[in-house]
Amino acid sequence: MTAVAETSARATGHRFSRNGHDIQLEVFAVDGGPSLGHVLVFGEPADGCLVRIHSRCLYGEALGSQDCDCGPELRTSLDLIQEAGAGVLVYLEQEGRGEGLIAKALGYRHAEHTGADTFTAYRELGFSADARSYAHAARSLRTLGLTKVRLLTNNPDKVEALRAADIDVAPEPLHTAPLSERAAAYLEAKRRHRGHWIPPQDPAAPVLTTAWAAEQRATAAGR
Repeated sequence: MTAVAETSARATGHRFSRNGHDIQLEVFAVDGGPSLGHVLVFGEPADGCLVRIHSRCLYGEALGSQDCDCGPELRTSLDLIQEAGAGVLVYLEQEGRGEGLIAKALGYRHAEHTGADTFTAYRELGFSADARSYAHAARSLRTLGLTKVRLLTNNPDKVEALRAADIDVAPEPLHTAPLSERAAAYLEAKRRHRGHWIPPQDPAAPVLTTAWAAEQRATAAGR
């Protein structure tokens, strides 16, 4: 770790409470600066620890949107890291698959009017289907001294980025049940267009409700 990153991480160390349990947390900017994202280090991770590389999603994480899997993936990843006692969350400022919040909103609107899936909508609007990069996330993990990780992801692009940085990666797919029909369609689009490791979505399967999601959060909090 560089002197600046090491000092910053050490200076930020504090207790973090979640699900009724405490864990030590340190934070520093990703390689390239804080405008690109931050690295959250839980406990004392070592080679072979759990890692989640996660792109910001205001809708799914802060607003409780049921149209994507971002919120459930982040919560599940944090659950697993906390249960393991250590791990790393690389939180990237890559809203809207790297195209930004306005592009995301335009994509949703275009999809509603045309019936296109989210990736097709982006392309028809002149955006990249996925403009994200994970090279800076990989460099940040190397800064931590990690050469081997268990990566919580369904996205093969993230695995390739880490392996290109000479990090040994064991992918651990995150299969979360969709919260709505639109979320199920989004999961299917990610599987078909981007090759994500997601089981084919059954259109006849019941979707999860807000009440179910609240019940699951209450159960997790009581563990």
